[in-house]
Amino acid sequence: MNKPERLNAIMQTLLLTKASSVSDLSRQLKVSHMTVRRDLEVLQESEQVKILHGNVILHPKRNARDDDSYYSLIAAGAKHPDLKRKIGQLAASLIEPEDTLIIDCGSTTEYLARCLPEEISFTALSYALNIISSTVRRRNCISMFSGGVFHENTLMFESAEGLEVIRHFRATKAFVSASGVSAQLGVTCMNSYERQTKREMIRSSKRKILLVDSSKFGIIRADHFAELSEFDEVVTDGGIPREYVDTIQGMGITLRIA
Repeated sequence: MNKPERLNAIMQTLLLTKASSVSDLSRQLKVSHMTVRRDLEVLQESEQVKILHGNVILHPKRNARDDDSYYSLIAAGAKHPDLKRKIGQLAASLIEPEDTLIIDCGSTTEYLARCLPEEISFTALSYALNIISSTVRRRNCISMFSGGVFHENTLMFESAEGLEVIRHFRATKAFVSASGVSAQLGVTCMNSYERQTKREMIRSSKRKILLVDSSKFGIIRADHFAELSEFDEVVTDGGIPREYVDTIQGMGITLRIA
């Protein structure tokens, strides 16, 4: 099989399965891991696929709609990456030995997952491909995955069975993402299918920690999943508007500035 044939075979596989691994593609094509990786780099350069550690998915841009209501995790990750990295690092520093965590889907929580501590033991439940790709790489982390239907624009898996896993899990800390934070209308997300999962993770957690960069304050999205007052901590960056500093502190919520 020559290179054009391999590229076509990879795309046909991903169109059917939405996601695969380098190992699976290597077995399917009967070529080395290195050959598959070189082929995937070609497809990634043309924005056909997105490589996540040892996994590959169709690039969300392939199916993006031409309107502002469409959320793409990859596009979101390209916005304020330095701020999100600092937020993720600060949030990761809050993890303590033997913590049980639920980590939400999102571009900011992805930076948290990349910064998970190496030197202490903890358990992490997640339901997004980009998060589980990082947790399974930590030898000191017991990784749990709730599973379900795959949503390629957020890399999130969602199902009734997955909600049951979250309901029966007890977390010391939940790290929650959001697309909008309003003092009057609460904390919101872009996709209706995220709402119930976020609600269940909040109910199952002792300490609720909201991770958002400062651009999210004052923004209102369609799907409300929590009041700001439900959170114990907010981790953000120094661009947070002064009025939200006052609001958060006035509610007795711990505010951490990365």
